[in-house]
Amino acid sequence: MSAVAPDATTLQPPGRPATRWLILAVICLAQLTVVLDNTVLNVAVPSLTEELGATTADVQWMLNAYSLVQSGLLLIAGNSADRYGRKKMLVVGLALFGLASLGATLAQSPGQLIGARAVMGIGGALLVTTTLAVTMQIFDDAERPKAIGIWSSVNSLSFAAGPLIGGTLLDHFWWGSLFLVNLPVTAIALVAVLALVPESKSHGGERPDMLGALLSMIGMVGVVFAIISGPVTGWTSGRVLVSAAIGIVGLALFAFWELRIPHPMLDMHFFRNRRFIGAVSGGILVAFGMGGSIFLLTQHLQLVLGYGPLDAGLRMAPLALTVVLINFTGLSARLAPRLGGTPGMIVSGMTLLSVGLAAISLLGAHSYGGLLAGLIIMGIGVAIAMPTMANAVMSAIPPAKAGVGAGVNGTLMEFGQGLGVAVLGAVLNSRFAALIPLVAAGAGSLPAALARTHTAEERTAVHDAFASGIGTSQLVGAVAVFLGGMLAAVLLRRAERAGSGAGGSEAQGGGETAGQGAGPSPAPAPAE
Repeated sequence: MSAVAPDATTLQPPGRPATRWLILAVICLAQLTVVLDNTVLNVAVPSLTEELGATTADVQWMLNAYSLVQSGLLLIAGNSADRYGRKKMLVVGLALFGLASLGATLAQSPGQLIGARAVMGIGGALLVTTTLAVTMQIFDDAERPKAIGIWSSVNSLSFAAGPLIGGTLLDHFWWGSLFLVNLPVTAIALVAVLALVPESKSHGGERPDMLGALLSMIGMVGVVFAIISGPVTGWTSGRVLVSAAIGIVGLALFAFWELRIPHPMLDMHFFRNRRFIGAVSGGILVAFGMGGSIFLLTQHLQLVLGYGPLDAGLRMAPLALTVVLINFTGLSARLAPRLGGTPGMIVSGMTLLSVGLAAISLLGAHSYGGLLAGLIIMGIGVAIAMPTMANAVMSAIPPAKAGVGAGVNGTLMEFGQGLGVAVLGAVLNSRFAALIPLVAAGAGSLPAALARTHTAEERTAVHDAFASGIGTSQLVGAVAVFLGGMLAAVLLRRAERAGSGAGGSEAQGGGETAGQGAGPSPAPAPAE
């Protein structure tokens, strides 16, 4: 390969950014503020209700405004990063997130806090996409799996750290401290990004796809809002059905439009790539298992085993800590050659994830000991499968579209987690309704069913019915994750064979070489 003079828009050759691990630390710090905000506010609900006079509907919007806006803008944020510069959008995201955190700290009414949370969602969408895109840019093929493993571990860390940090702050300060703590973190990250992170962007020069951006936002917000509303209003309520219909129509129109314009925001031809399809299907089902299991475990710990919100969060921490330990030590990346590369890693990880879910269902129904074993097994599976899946998604997309790839990965996580909550929650409700005693028939939740009981035996029967519903849901999730892992592995294995048979063109794409996608290239890019 001929030498090409590096510039600010290219991926540096291996070892060139001597500070690349320091850059990754900065990126992870920025990412941590985003993912913590998804969990830390849950413990503040009583304080918000009392001090801001928030109604139940207000609290729901405070919690959901952030995730709704973030999920609706992920593809747009990724496209903007590719077009205008990944470092530039990372800086904009940090600035928006920090200013919105200040606004949330100073909020005097529920409406002000909801507005600030929505703006934080905009910054969060930019940070989620740019942090992964920059990680892809600064690491070569050899180091990238470990780097993505560390990046993805930050998401898992939020499950353990969010309730702990939130509970500690509320024990000593007022609810605004949950957002005030973001300010020094974003300030440090902003200075470090400006000083350390190299700029990179696509030089395509195509016109912005404004209609595609609008349709993708409408589609994702509609689907996510339906998923969020389902457990509250019921899956057959008018709000859920209308929102889901708007979302599905929006996404269908988005796909139709993207196929018919010369410069789409998301090239739908990626979905003809077996590697991409395998990674996408596996990514959705890993997120499905994680999102659904966290939803079920939270209810199991609080409603069946009787732990409070903070205690329940702490008892779920072993899952996240296992993920962090395996990926920060690089163990997951070192296992890849021994397990048969990407397909083998996905099969192994998703099999362990399904075994963990099954163990929780069969061994953790009435005690924490069996549940702990399942959490650790799940953590090992997630640590192996999730970074591998993210790397596979990003590797199937041209380096010049790294931001869009990160947006796709983030959208998959949002969709998969929401789908897990919806499907496994529906299984739980169905099983619970079938098993509750006659005296509580028709009750839509455990508290409502308990309110209709009169004796200790009836209350025990209701609790047992709910625990059985959770166990059945976890088994359904285990089967879905296992079958999804098999499907993803088969598709990826076929893609690798097809790629090697065609000179490796299909399987390639994980790393942007110096000069590719940004200036003169030593060789023309392979045709799709």
